[in-house]
Amino acid sequence: MPMTRREVIQSGIAVGAGVAVSGAAIVSARGKQDHADASGPSTVRNLDTLKNIPAKPGEDPLMRMQRDLVKAMAKPMEQRHWVMVIDQRKCVGCHACTVSCIAENHLPPGVVYRPVVIEESGSFPNIKLEFTPRPCMQCDQPPCVPVCPVSATWKRADGIVAVDYDACIGCRYCLTACPYGARTSDFGEDYQAKAAIGADGQAVAGAQATPNEGKPSPEYGKSWDRKGHASPAGNARKCHFCLHKLENGQLPACTSTCIGRATYFGDSNDPDSLVSELITKHNVQTLLPHKGTRPRVYYIV
Repeated sequence: MPMTRREVIQSGIAVGAGVAVSGAAIVSARGKQDHADASGPSTVRNLDTLKNIPAKPGEDPLMRMQRDLVKAMAKPMEQRHWVMVIDQRKCVGCHACTVSCIAENHLPPGVVYRPVVIEESGSFPNIKLEFTPRPCMQCDQPPCVPVCPVSATWKRADGIVAVDYDACIGCRYCLTACPYGARTSDFGEDYQAKAAIGADGQAVAGAQATPNEGKPSPEYGKSWDRKGHASPAGNARKCHFCLHKLENGQLPACTSTCIGRATYFGDSNDPDSLVSELITKHNVQTLLPHKGTRPRVYYIV
């Protein structure tokens, strides 16, 4: 009986000799895919009225970021570069960004795109907690890209590091290469199966899937239902700045749900954008700068 995709991944079977050939074919097709921008003029037209709303003192920064987004989406893909700025002084560790990301992308157990790392510092009684949201850094020199044997991971013209789920073979080389631990592997698990087994290892009667589970994931503008262990089950997965939302003129889920307004998103190629202002105004930092990955997620500390 042939092995399932999940069994192949978990057993660690080496990639065959045909990888190089298939990788070349993917690279050839990638040139067209990279420049396919689903936003188009229609999205800009639908949201263009936001440009006419004047800025008000003390307005919610989401309004300004939304205007910046509309402005950026009116440009060709290669003329914008998405970045994220996280103000750790405002982060309260509520994990709203983590939960909203899971809900938006219908992530299965074990797959988390935006964890919040909690660190304790000081000594009793002067102890404090520090919170560090950690999405994918969308590096300008991403170490995950060159190690992929089938070129399933690549850097888009707008700065987002994307994954082709249909091309990914689940070798997990990229998981090892990423110094930030920003990639996870989807082993095809689901919450219903986990809920159906109790702590004693016995089946739980009446266990049902949550309403959100079973819905196709909208990542990369496609519909991924994972039925029959289909993609992206078995693949490497990561944060992509909610690319499917951007192409519909919407901010990433983590940005719009941050209760402390600690997460900012926008186009760094626009000198008038909020993110450009924050990067210039504050002494921003990046994680692990000595790795030479040139992250596009900045932290205000």
